[in-house]
Amino acid sequence: MSESFDRAPGAGRGRGRGRGGAGPLSSAGASESGGGARFGGSGSYSLGSVEEQQHQVSGLFPKQEPLRPPKTAPLGTGKAEHLQQARIPSGSQDKISVPDSGPEMAESQVAVAPVVTSKLSVKAPEFYPSGYNQNFNQNFADSSSEDGYDGYLTLAEYVQGFLNHLTKQPGCFETEIEQFAETLNAWITADETLQELVELIYQQATSIPNFSYMGARLCNYLSHHLTISPQSGNFRQLLLQRCRTEYENRDEATKGDETTRKQFHAFVLFLAELYLNLEIKGTKGQVTRAEILQEGLRELLNVLFSNPVDSNLICAVKLLKLTGSVLEDAWKEKGKNDMEEMIQRIENVVLDANCSRDVKHMLLKLVELRSSNWGRVHGTSPYTEATPENDPNYFMNEPTFYTSDGVPFTAADPDYQEKYQELLEREDFFPDYEENGTDLSGPGD
Repeated sequence: MSESFDRAPGAGRGRGRGRGGAGPLSSAGASESGGGARFGGSGSYSLGSVEEQQHQVSGLFPKQEPLRPPKTAPLGTGKAEHLQQARIPSGSQDKISVPDSGPEMAESQVAVAPVVTSKLSVKAPEFYPSGYNQNFNQNFADSSSEDGYDGYLTLAEYVQGFLNHLTKQPGCFETEIEQFAETLNAWITADETLQELVELIYQQATSIPNFSYMGARLCNYLSHHLTISPQSGNFRQLLLQRCRTEYENRDEATKGDETTRKQFHAFVLFLAELYLNLEIKGTKGQVTRAEILQEGLRELLNVLFSNPVDSNLICAVKLLKLTGSVLEDAWKEKGKNDMEEMIQRIENVVLDANCSRDVKHMLLKLVELRSSNWGRVHGTSPYTEATPENDPNYFMNEPTFYTSDGVPFTAADPDYQEKYQELLEREDFFPDYEENGTDLSGPGD
């Protein structure tokens, strides 16, 4: 009994393979009954000849066809090196003969394609996507004739190209607007060309939503730097006349179809950007906003609230979020309560109009924004005169301390001085910081 356990782990597995048994499991049963030899014995156990083992292995794993070489050489290796790795004679580099093995291998010859090498380099020039124009004015100057601007570009093509350039790359405004204005001053010589310029900028600013702000900045710059002033009016006067044409159709536009209202709303938001960006210099040199635009925005708000469909109300909300604080300050300077009237109209719309629930929620949020002074904090004093009583931001960015009980306190706390003094006294009791009774400071610290 004790001898049957005197063996290595896994002994007896696969014993019947050399004796032609039924399988690994059948030989294991015979060895347990004592009829077979044991590992660690006298060595009488034999696994058979090498030929028999190879014959049995070939019966379990049938012989397969050799693998074909790849059709193309690996990247980064030469053609001769690839052929040598595939064990192909150097004289048969054009075509490789592969023995036919029936319908599974219909292609009898494989051509080795030439090696593809990359031409990329770290010294290659910068890549720009299609349509990218790094410097529109410089490229225009290079492609124009020497004596002026009588090349293949017309005024409309040049202005439209520059507007598209600003739409794609608004950061180029500061660096290229001066040269753009100089080009226009040299090109525009008649009333028609100046009106064409105004129309192009207006159409771009009202047809592309993201260009309304950039268009307003462009109009402000050109109104101060275009020197031409024909009998029909200068740039700013022609621009305001173009806006007045749309303004006079406000009643029909707010009652029109969806496309008409959408075009009108784009005009309203562009006019709001003009009001914020168009600067008017007074007789004494002071800079003010256009008074006529302020009155125009008030009337546009009235007509939008008079036709309380969802799209009109959403446009009114956008208009007030953009210009509400500036309009209210301007009206208060004149002693007017126009903003109070606007808020009252909004509350009436929320109660009576048949607009959607989401639009009513937007209107209520707008009223809440106005009640917080449009998100602004007024009444702050200069730094030298600021006190906790007159400056709500006096304790801003102050550090937070903790008492011995873990209660946080800041400089705004009424008991700040007492708690802070207690904190200092507590630190005096432990001049050297210790953790788990061990001094963490090293020698010489």
